Amino acid sequence: MRVPQVIVYSTKTCPYCHLAKEFLKANSVKFEDVDVGANVSRAMEMIQKSGQQGVPVIDIDGKIIIGFDREAIKKALHLA
Repeated sequence: MRVPQVIVYSTKTCPYCHLAKEFLKANSVKFEDVDVGANVSRAMEMIQKSGQQGVPVIDIDGKIIIGFDREAIKKALHLA
């Protein structure tokens, strides 16, 4: 089974970012955690991909999910 490429754009203080990352961990999904508060170029990458400045933004194999949308994440990862 192919492992999906997952990137979570987040900040240290965002409660929904923490929920999203805990959800991924609970489902044994490996992901790259990008702190957009500390990395301006990656923040710009996130804005370019999503059109959003708010976090979390989750990129699952190129599918962009804005916010912690548990059902959209499950669908994108084929967990549902």
